[in-house]
Amino acid sequence: MFPLRDTITYHGATVATIGLIVLNGMIFLYQASLGPEAFPEFFFIFGFIPGEFFQDPVGRFWTIFTSMFVHGSFFHLLSNVWFLWVFGPAVEGRLGFRRFMFLFLLAGVAAAALQGFSFPQSETPMIGASGAVSGILGAYLVLFPRARVLTVILPFFFFLFWLPVPIYLGYWILIQFMSVFMNVEGVAWWAHIGGFFLGLVLILIIRPKRIYSSDPFWECWRDYC
Repeated sequence: MFPLRDTITYHGATVATIGLIVLNGMIFLYQASLGPEAFPEFFFIFGFIPGEFFQDPVGRFWTIFTSMFVHGSFFHLLSNVWFLWVFGPAVEGRLGFRRFMFLFLLAGVAAAALQGFSFPQSETPMIGASGAVSGILGAYLVLFPRARVLTVILPFFFFLFWLPVPIYLGYWILIQFMSVFMNVEGVAWWAHIGGFFLGLVLILIIRPKRIYSSDPFWECWRDYC
């Protein structure tokens, strides 16, 4: 099931969301400019490799962050930035730039940590923004439990449904757990789970007490900055 849009009509400023999408796109274009033969080297330099990290946590700590902005293919990039585009603006509208970025980055750290502890000897690079974006999904579920998501059932593009967010995201996280227990390879499923639950918990701590959508624009902008 692929999300197309949500029912949250007020978003406010989306500098962080758009900035992250542009940044990820620019980094991928740079990767592509190096040629396909350079992709593996790029992954091993900037990806999060649990085996190397646990041997030298201080020296390899920076790869937790760089790995969030490296993608293996255009489809990999598109799927991550699309989910960020659908769910990110509403969350950023509630949190503002600083708290949104804090949530995004910390979810990415939690994703890398859970994936790393699940496979501490792995020499396979973990790359992509999916763990950090999963944190945005977890926060969205807490902030907007009554929202709905326009969903297309792939590959049947003419089947469109407005699904309640708890059903859509409940199905999404169930797929992550099922993929773990079925040992589906090629995707860092534990990273998705770690980011999602970090978002669920952290949003209860950092979310603002009032709803920005009911405030005048200048107050939203003041709190956003």
